[in-house]
Amino acid sequence: MHRLSSLAAILLVMAPMTLMAQQRAGAPEGGISEQMLSQIKESYQGTPADKAVKNALAGTSIATLAVNSENAAMIDTHFSDKVKTSGITDQKSSGRCWLFTGLNVLRAKVIDKYDLKSFEFSQNYVFFWDQLEKANLFLQGVIDTAELPFEDRQVDWLFANPIGDGGQFTGVANLLTKYGVVPSSAMPETFCSNNTSQMSMLLKLKLREDGLRLRQMYDGADKKARKTIGEQMIQEKTKMLGEIYHFLVLCLGEPPTQFQWAQKEGEAAQDFTPKSFYDKYVAEDLENNYVMVMNDPCREYGKVYEIDYDRHVYDGHNWVYVNLPVERIKEMAIASIKDNSAMYFSCDVGKFLSRSKGTLDLANFDYASLAGMSFGMDKKERVMTHASGSSHAMTLVAVDLKDGKPVKWMVENSWGAASGYKGHLIMTDEWFNEYMFRLVVDKKYVPADVLKMMEQTPQRLPAWDPMFAAEE
Repeated sequence: MHRLSSLAAILLVMAPMTLMAQQRAGAPEGGISEQMLSQIKESYQGTPADKAVKNALAGTSIATLAVNSENAAMIDTHFSDKVKTSGITDQKSSGRCWLFTGLNVLRAKVIDKYDLKSFEFSQNYVFFWDQLEKANLFLQGVIDTAELPFEDRQVDWLFANPIGDGGQFTGVANLLTKYGVVPSSAMPETFCSNNTSQMSMLLKLKLREDGLRLRQMYDGADKKARKTIGEQMIQEKTKMLGEIYHFLVLCLGEPPTQFQWAQKEGEAAQDFTPKSFYDKYVAEDLENNYVMVMNDPCREYGKVYEIDYDRHVYDGHNWVYVNLPVERIKEMAIASIKDNSAMYFSCDVGKFLSRSKGTLDLANFDYASLAGMSFGMDKKERVMTHASGSSHAMTLVAVDLKDGKPVKWMVENSWGAASGYKGHLIMTDEWFNEYMFRLVVDKKYVPADVLKMMEQTPQRLPAWDPMFAAEE
């Protein structure tokens, strides 16, 4: 009886393999047969309408043809509640939206508190330390996983993602707390900070080479030597980081340790260090005063999650968030805006974006009518199938309330003043529901029950979870 059961089990395992083997051998199961192809072809009838669309698409983009003419008018630009801020920043050809957004949240507070016409922190200064810290995060990660085989999922992920210019608010908090911050005049942008692709390509290449050398050091040692090789690997890592530092200085400039800055024109300049500037003009516990909330319908609400290896600083903190229904998130956002406090906001910005108007509106494009097919997935289904996820961070600065309910929102973007609506994007509340994912809120606007949720031990999610790819 036992033998028969074992034989049956073996046959069950072999059955799908046999089917796959048949398919590879050219058997029709699962492939497109001539009969099936004949049926498929019947879907295109070549009607006058089909030919008109086909001709138009031959020389025009899908987005241009899908513009909904019935929604051509600009959304009303009045907002009942708006955070005081001034000036639009520009990340240029870089993926530093997370950094610009985080600093813009703090910038709005400085402008308001000190009644400045304009002000900007140096993104380049923080970015320099971000790149050095990420290099160390990767190299130390290689050391930590040296015992694992190269094909291990975590090792593979490390070498696939050695460094990048994307990130999230936890990086802003950790980096400013550790290194301070300076005004833009103390460390201006360079070509490489504005155009990161070539620098990033060389950093990735060098770090992968360095990571491989570290693993070879471990693999080449005998069992006895492996017990003490850790210190040698740290020493080698330090030399590698020296090369990275040198290259970053060439590309971005050397971060100042002291500088002079005058708050307003005509005033005497004062001496600062990056830390003393942080203490005067930021003066916040960024690592503990803010809560990240997220609307991920794929996971249970009211629970706290931690993303493994999703940090910028090895000795910093992984990204931790509480998952909430979108209506709860809106309550906090409205309270923050009403109190003149901007927020870090991230979303799937490419969906239904009208760049010419600067609007995010589900009615901007009618893809269904143009394509002749429906697109019916809800938010949860889009996330599950990799069709949607957070791709860009901006600064949430305004809401328009009618009878206490939001009808539209506005974010300050970092694509320059000429982009969108005077450097901003305006989104309908319906779009907010579908494509908003993350918000970072000052704890004073977070209800007591949500703060209580944050006391949970976070459920750790893997670094390669597609929902948590770093923002551009």
